[in-house]
Amino acid sequence: MSKSIKNISIASHENQDMDGIQKLGVTLGLLGLFIMTLALFNVSFPNKGLWLAGSILAIFTGIIVYANRTYLNQPEGIKNNGIWHKDLTNRGSWAWMTGIILTSFYIVLYWYPQYLGLNQEGGKSTGIVGFFDPLSYILNGKPASQWFVYGTLYTIAILGLGYKFILKYRHNKYQLIRTISVMFFQLGFAFLIPEILEKLNPEKAYFTKDLKNMWPLNYYFFNDWHLKGMLEGGNLGLFMLFFGIAMIFIISPILTYFYGKRWYCSWVCGCGGLAETAGDSFRHLSNKTDTVWKIERWMIHSVLVFSFVMTIAVIFTFLSNNTEMSFITKDHFIWGIVAFLLVFTGALYLFKRKDLDKDAVFTMLSLVAIIIISLLINYFSGNQNILFIDSNSLREWYGFAIGAAFSGIVGVGFYPILGNRVWCRFGCPMAAILGLQQRLFSKFRITTNGGQCISCGNCSTYCEMGIDVRSYAQKGENIVRSSCVGCGICAAVCPRGVLKLENDTPAGRINSNEILLGNDVDLMDLINQK
Repeated sequence: MSKSIKNISIASHENQDMDGIQKLGVTLGLLGLFIMTLALFNVSFPNKGLWLAGSILAIFTGIIVYANRTYLNQPEGIKNNGIWHKDLTNRGSWAWMTGIILTSFYIVLYWYPQYLGLNQEGGKSTGIVGFFDPLSYILNGKPASQWFVYGTLYTIAILGLGYKFILKYRHNKYQLIRTISVMFFQLGFAFLIPEILEKLNPEKAYFTKDLKNMWPLNYYFFNDWHLKGMLEGGNLGLFMLFFGIAMIFIISPILTYFYGKRWYCSWVCGCGGLAETAGDSFRHLSNKTDTVWKIERWMIHSVLVFSFVMTIAVIFTFLSNNTEMSFITKDHFIWGIVAFLLVFTGALYLFKRKDLDKDAVFTMLSLVAIIIISLLINYFSGNQNILFIDSNSLREWYGFAIGAAFSGIVGVGFYPILGNRVWCRFGCPMAAILGLQQRLFSKFRITTNGGQCISCGNCSTYCEMGIDVRSYAQKGENIVRSSCVGCGICAAVCPRGVLKLENDTPAGRINSNEILLGNDVDLMDLINQK
C-alpha cells in the first residue's frame, strides 16, 4: 500500500497556503475594516469611541497575528516565495480589485468628501468622518475632517504593515533601523505633533500639516494662505518658515551630500514610508526596461519644472499683494531668481556636464533659458501675472494634476499594478531635486563586486525604482543613479554579498568606463590609471 510523502521544502508551492492562525489574523484585520465600512454607510454605533478603538485594535491585532505566524517560524532569510504565483502580487483579479478600491477611495477623498460623511456647511458630520470624531477631539479639539480620517488610516497602515516589514527583514539591521525611522516620523511629525499643535494654538491660523515635508513635495509651502499663517503664527510660525527655508537650501543639501537621497526618501518621507511598508508586496512589479526609464526621466523632471514655475508665480503674486508683510519686493525676487538660475546652471555646466547625459544638458539649458527670458519679458512689460499666467490657475492645475491625481490616486491606487514607487519614480519633484544632488554632489553609492555576481537577478527583481541592478553588478560598476532611494533591498536579497551601500569620497563614484574582471584588485587599479 503506497503512502503519500509530505513535501517539506520551504520553497514548494504546496506550502504557500495560509494555515488556521494566518487566516485568523486576516479575519481580524478584515473585521476592523468592516466596522469602518459600516460607519462609511452611516450605520449608527451607540458608542463611537469604543467602536473606533475596537476597529483599530482589530486591524493591528490581525496584522500582528498574521505577521508572527508567517515569519517567526521561518529560518533566517528574506522570504518572497510564491509572489509570482499569487493573484494579489501578480496583477491578478484581487490586485485589480484592490487597485480599483484604493483609486475610488482617493477620488472620493479629494473631490467628493460628502460621500464620506463630511458636512461641508459646518454642521455635524456623519459616515466615516463622524466615526473618527472621538479621536479627533482628543488630539486637536475639533471634529474630524476627511483629512484627519486619511491621516489616521495612513498612519495605521505604516505602523501595522511596518511591523510586518520588520519581521520579514528582521535579520537585516539596516532594514530594521530605516523602517523604525519612517514609522517614528509618520506617527510623530506627520500625525501627532501637528494635531496637538493645532489644539494648543486654536486661535492662530493652522500653518502646516506635516512638519517633515518641505518644498517642492509640500507644494503649498509658499502659497499665500500658508505664508500668512506662518507670518501671523507667532514664534512657532516664524520658526516653521525659517526652518522650512533652511531645509530647502541648507539642511537637505548637506544631508544628501553625506547620505544620498535615502535620508529622506527611505528614512523620513511619508510617501516613501507607505511604499516601503504597505507596498512591499508589490515592489517586484516595477518595470525595468530602458523605454520606461526614459519616460521616467522626462516625467519626473517635467513635474519639477511645473512645480518650480508654479511656485515662482505664487510668490510673485504674494509679494505684489502683500508688500507690508515682506522685507523683499517683487523686483528683488525676480532678479534674485534670474541670478540664481544663471549661477546654478553655469556652475553645473562648467563643473558637472561630463557627469550628465547630453540630452539632459540640452534640456536643462533650454528650460532655464525659456524661464529666464519669460521672466524678463514679464518684468519689463509690467504684467502682474508671472509668465503671463494667473498664479491661482497654475496652483489649481498643479494641485489637481500633481498634488491629487498623481501623488494620491495613481501613486497609491496603482500599487498592485505598477509597483509601490510609481509616484516616487515618475512624479515626485522632491525626488527629482534630491536625485540630481545625489547623482552629482554626494558621497553615496552602491558598490558592486562583479567577480562574485552569479546573475541570479534578485537585485533587479526587487528594485522598486526599476533599476536593472544586475547589469551594474555583472560589470562591477558602481550604482550612482539619481532615482535610487537607497532602500537597500537589492543588497539584502543578494545571496552572495555583491552589493554594498557606502558613503565615501566623491572621487571615483562614477566608474562606468571600467569593468571589474574577476577579483584582481591590482588589475582594476591598472585600468583606472590609464
